[in-house]
Amino acid sequence: MAVSKASIKQPPAEAQRSGQQTNSTNSQVTCVISKDTIIEGSFSAQQDVRLDGQISGDVRCAKRLVMGESGRIEGTVIADTAVIMGLVEGEVRIKDSLHLKSTAVINGKILARSILVDEGAKYNGECRVGSME
Repeated sequence: MAVSKASIKQPPAEAQRSGQQTNSTNSQVTCVISKDTIIEGSFSAQQDVRLDGQISGDVRCAKRLVMGESGRIEGTVIADTAVIMGLVEGEVRIKDSLHLKSTAVINGKILARSILVDEGAKYNGECRVGSME
């Protein structure tokens, strides 16, 4: 199948030069933590985060957190929105929407304004959905 060049969005020139990845819906930078990356200690990001690696410590994401199937977090997760396909050992606090995909496993308390749980997803612990106040 041929793809027209006009349909491919290119990142801004400054992002291309610096090697940064961008989100195709806008020109915001996305932080990518690859599968073989291990972070020990707290992690904080002001942009969207794609996590396929492991973090032992608290995670704060000011925007959207997407955790792949190989993603692992041991600590508290705080984000605006999140899509989780991996394992979280700790509390999950999401200001807006949380989507647990079929491979997600949460062992800890969940607090979110709204939640969508796909068949097969697992969570063990208290789950509070609604107002975050």
